[in-house]
Amino acid sequence: MASRFSVILIPEGNNKVRRIRIRGGIVNSLLCCCFIFAGLLAFFAYSYFNFTVDHDELQRLRVSTSQQRQTLQRLVLDLEEAHQQMNALAETEARVRQLANLETVPQGIPVAIGGLPEAGSTETVDEIQRQINKLQVDIELRRQSQEDVRNLLNDQVSLSRATPEGWPTKGWLTSYFGMRKSPFTGRRVMHEGLDIAANTGTPVVATADGIIARVRYSPDYGKMVVIDHGYGYRTIFGHNSKILVKAGQRIKRGDLVAKVGNTGRSTGSHLHYELRLNGVPIDPRKTL
Repeated sequence: MASRFSVILIPEGNNKVRRIRIRGGIVNSLLCCCFIFAGLLAFFAYSYFNFTVDHDELQRLRVSTSQQRQTLQRLVLDLEEAHQQMNALAETEARVRQLANLETVPQGIPVAIGGLPEAGSTETVDEIQRQINKLQVDIELRRQSQEDVRNLLNDQVSLSRATPEGWPTKGWLTSYFGMRKSPFTGRRVMHEGLDIAANTGTPVVATADGIIARVRYSPDYGKMVVIDHGYGYRTIFGHNSKILVKAGQRIKRGDLVAKVGNTGRSTGSHLHYELRLNGVPIDPRKTL
């Protein structure tokens, strides 16, 4: 590079020319300063750009972290609520099954569980959501199990209410179920019920819930009432003096249906009481 440089200045409208001589070292120094300044300017511009990008990314991460924290807190609350529901359902079903004499925990039904994520736990939102989803499935299974138990209990209650039991009237037994000597012919015949002696007009009550299937007069039974209790059970009340119900009427155990009498083929005031299961007479003494 040249050791000196000349700069010629020609002012406009002036014939005088000026010449400035500059040493090469000064030019080199100026060029170096320009390069250094340009480099510093580029560095600061790049740093500012990176700072702006990093700041925006940091803000985005802060917002995302805050949203995730809120989501996690909501999921933890949902998980706690699901645990409480599961435990409450399990306790209720255990009591119901105990009353119904059923197995405590049927196969395939999840038992009550508990516990939330511990402090410092690294469980992610997805992991907690999976726990909640599983709990929701378990809760639905538990609810279905409870529904089955309720239906079973309803059936048991219905069957219990439809099963004849107790005395149909106040009196004393004079003839039992089974083979006996006929008071009319003297021959041994099958007696398909019980004869309960009582004063005429003594109340006769239903021994189970049911529907009055028949009300009529029979030469043998006299004024009779037949009650259909469902589940194959029927009861027959014969020799009544008065009938107090109508066919098709729904009655409950203990309801008054007739009064003791001496109608039909009878030797005295009494109630003939029969119990049939699927059309077959059975001994009513087992239900008194």
